[in-house]
Amino acid sequence: MGRVSSFTEADAAGVPLRVYRPEHPSGDALLWLHGGGFSGGDLTMPEADWVADSLAQRGHLVVTADYRLATETVRFPAPSDDVLAAWTWLCGNADELGAPGALHLGGASAGGNLALGAALRLRDGDFAASGASQPATVMLAYPTLHAVQAAPSPDLIELLETLPVGDRSGPDYVTAMYRRFIAGPLDQAPPAAVPGTVDPSGLPPIIIVASEIDGLRPSAQAYAELLSANGVEHEYHVEPGVQHGHLNRPDSPAALETIGRFHAWLTTKS
Repeated sequence: MGRVSSFTEADAAGVPLRVYRPEHPSGDALLWLHGGGFSGGDLTMPEADWVADSLAQRGHLVVTADYRLATETVRFPAPSDDVLAAWTWLCGNADELGAPGALHLGGASAGGNLALGAALRLRDGDFAASGASQPATVMLAYPTLHAVQAAPSPDLIELLETLPVGDRSGPDYVTAMYRRFIAGPLDQAPPAAVPGTVDPSGLPPIIIVASEIDGLRPSAQAYAELLSANGVEHEYHVEPGVQHGHLNRPDSPAALETIGRFHAWLTTKS
């Protein structure tokens, strides 16, 4: 598909938003969050713009949020608060936007962390989430959900060894990423900052799509196992033969497959 949708800009309590309106709306909506290791990424990257446009072409209203990035002075919960502000805005404006149906929350990589963390805060009645409903579902693409994740399997180690060292997202990379995101010791991190460690009971249905050749895949897999153990409805898929961030490679077979999975999920769950 070529690009056919367009976006308008909005503001949620100081958080810049893009709103992608479908030509033929299905009535549902998705707040979608880009990745970038908590300290990078923006609304123009394919993981934000192309994903939103692709889903809007398939009938889903999509909002993307320019949450604050982690710096020496910006740490959790600031990015998470921005996500909750964007979510509250969507809840309050959905009818006017032509999306009176189900509202979904999702993101890729670090954006997946923020999406799941926000869903936990909504579940637990966090004061910053007052006035907003819980999402109908949560959608995660190759998420990072643990500051300290399980060691990769021998099969994954073999796959990762085919990549340059800098592309393997090993333990040192994960630790450094979370130290940028969280102020203080990682073993004392707020639960919503490491959402893969939190009891998921009471969360809505969740879909997880992982990249096969990805040092962060153990985090996604461990969370899928936690959902199973706690009886939370979910789907877990692994896109074969691709590295982390495959949604940043528009029109690649894996990216298109993931868009198809998300479209089917939204259609079924809305």
